Amino acid sequence: MVALRNIFSSTSTLQTVLLLASPVFSQTSSSCNPTKGQTCQPDPALGRAASYNFASGASQDFTASGSPVYGSNGVSLTVSKSGDAPQLNSNWYIMFGKYEITMQAAPGAGIVSSVVLQSDDLDEIDWEFLGANPQQGQTNYFGKADTSSNDRAAFLAVSNTQEFHTYGIEWTEKQIIWSVDGTTVRVLSAAQAGSQYPQTPMQLKFGVWAGGDPSNPPGTIQWAEGPTVYSSGPFTMVVKSLSVTDYSTGTSYKYGDSTGSWGSISAIGGTVNGNAGGATETTVASPAITSTSSGGVPWTGTHRSSTSLTTTYTTYPGLPSGWSVTSSGKVVPSSATPVISVPITSVLAIALSLAAGLVLGGSYP
Repeated sequence: MVALRNIFSSTSTLQTVLLLASPVFSQTSSSCNPTKGQTCQPDPALGRAASYNFASGASQDFTASGSPVYGSNGVSLTVSKSGDAPQLNSNWYIMFGKYEITMQAAPGAGIVSSVVLQSDDLDEIDWEFLGANPQQGQTNYFGKADTSSNDRAAFLAVSNTQEFHTYGIEWTEKQIIWSVDGTTVRVLSAAQAGSQYPQTPMQLKFGVWAGGDPSNPPGTIQWAEGPTVYSSGPFTMVVKSLSVTDYSTGTSYKYGDSTGSWGSISAIGGTVNGNAGGATETTVASPAITSTSSGGVPWTGTHRSSTSLTTTYTTYPGLPSGWSVTSSGKVVPSSATPVISVPITSVLAIALSLAAGLVLGGSYP
């Protein structure tokens, strides 16, 4: 029998195995998903430009969950105990457009502040900030809730996210531009994203949650740089203001079919891209991305429920050269190696055994 040392070779590898063994986390549900063959009501359109000063109090254009508090600095969203996850969701959608949000991210190990554009068929464009790493912002995008890989995430240097900054996203049928304090920091073209390019009417959500809660899967806690110690809190995200421009006009947006393509969207009482005259089209290279992420995704935006998608891996860290992993999660050795298969359901058990210093068929190390 093959000793564990031939498969997993270090403590860092163990941490990665725990990440791989965790379920992918995301809010992969909507009240009605047109790409699933469901007949859905049209989405209410913003259809114009709007500005919100949260220091003046709550807006009827947003629905709150949790207990937001309004004050002179804006709206405060606070995590003080396990289960807290305050959030504001817009009551309108935009069909291409832009926003700028002035906010300070929450501090704290494992605490995640998020600003998310998300559609009914689960296209998504994100800004995320980890309380444990105030010098970095994370940008991401997904198409049709496909979180099976995370090669599209990018990590960008930001000077102290726990002070007020203005974060922006401009989204057209051609490209997405992320910005900080008016400076472009990332540009993604539709051609680069291919079928994963977000292109359906989006709702805006922002909030804070504890990715590092000890009850979360190890992969989520590791990504959020937890665990979260609630006695060190409370942990507060503050949003001062928001400006939004919908690049389309009308009263609502309707899916014409189940393709999830922007060409199938109609604007009732208006026109898709009817207000896009001021849209930016840039070919200027954005500043350097400090790092990127690959592999499975243990999170998505402000999302906190398990996805129905399955993340597929073609290899595990520490596998000998030539070995691979099947779609069912079995490890397949090279033709020159004695056969051994490890179902994906056994990976966590193997990792825990390794952590305890146990060995299958030999001693370790």
